[in-house]
Amino acid sequence: MLKKRLVGVITVKGGWAVQSMGYRRYLPLGHPEYLAENFDRWGADEILVLCIDRSRRNLGPDFTLLRRLSALGLSTPLTFGGGIRTVGDASDIIRAGAERICIDRALGDSQEVRAMSALIGAQAIIGVLPLSYGNTSLQLLNYLTEQSTPLARQSLSLFTGRVVSEALIVDWRGEGHRSGFDMQLIDHFPDRLVPIIAFGGISEPSQVNRLLNNEQIVAVGVGNFLAYREHAIQLLKRSVNGDCIRAERFAGNSR
Repeated sequence: MLKKRLVGVITVKGGWAVQSMGYRRYLPLGHPEYLAENFDRWGADEILVLCIDRSRRNLGPDFTLLRRLSALGLSTPLTFGGGIRTVGDASDIIRAGAERICIDRALGDSQEVRAMSALIGAQAIIGVLPLSYGNTSLQLLNYLTEQSTPLARQSLSLFTGRVVSEALIVDWRGEGHRSGFDMQLIDHFPDRLVPIIAFGGISEPSQVNRLLNNEQIVAVGVGNFLAYREHAIQLLKRSVNGDCIRAERFAGNSR
C-alpha cells in the first residue's frame, strides 16, 4: 500500500515565515530556512513553501529564497509556490532545486498550466483551492478580490484531466485555529477521483487520523502547529494510524 504523507507547510510573507490565521492575520515566526531545517530533521515527508504575497504584488516567484533553501542540502522533497505565472517560472523553479511547484492564480490560465504540465510533468504540479462551505455548497475564495463563488465542477478540469496531479484544499477560515479544518470540504468535494492534500487548522492526531482514513486524501499539511514544539512531526506521526503513513524518524534512525 502506498504510504500517505505528512507535509510541513511554511507560509512566507515579505520574506519571513509567518503564522497565518484565516488569510487575514499574520504573526512572524522567523527565517523560513530555520523551519525548513527543522521539518527536514524531524522527518516530514514533504516541505511545502508558500509565498503568499507574490501574486498579490505581481512579483513572480521568490528565487532568492528558493536558492537559499536549495543550498541547505535538504533530504526532504521541496515544493515551492507563490507568484508562478508562466511555464518559464515553472521550469526555473525546478532547475533552482524544487521537486514540485504549487500554483493558485495560474489555474485561471489553463493553456499556460497545460504547457507547464507538458514540460515538467503533471506529477510535479499541485493546485491550490481555498475553500469554505456555505449556502449548501463549496465556495472557492479568490484571495485577490476576497470574494467567494460556488465551486463549479468545470473549474476542476485541470485536476480531472490529470494536468495537475493533486489539489491542495485549504480551509482558509479554519487556518491557524486549533481543530479548525472543516470536513465538509472533503465530504462535498464534487469529484471523488482527484487526489487531495488537506490543509488549514489541522492540529490534533484525531483530525489527522480521520483525514488519512479517507481514500481520497493522499497527504495532510500542517503548518502553524508544527512550529512551536521540537520533534512535533515525530510525535504527531507516532499518534496516528501507522498503517497508512510513513513511520516517525528521530535523529540517527532511518525510516
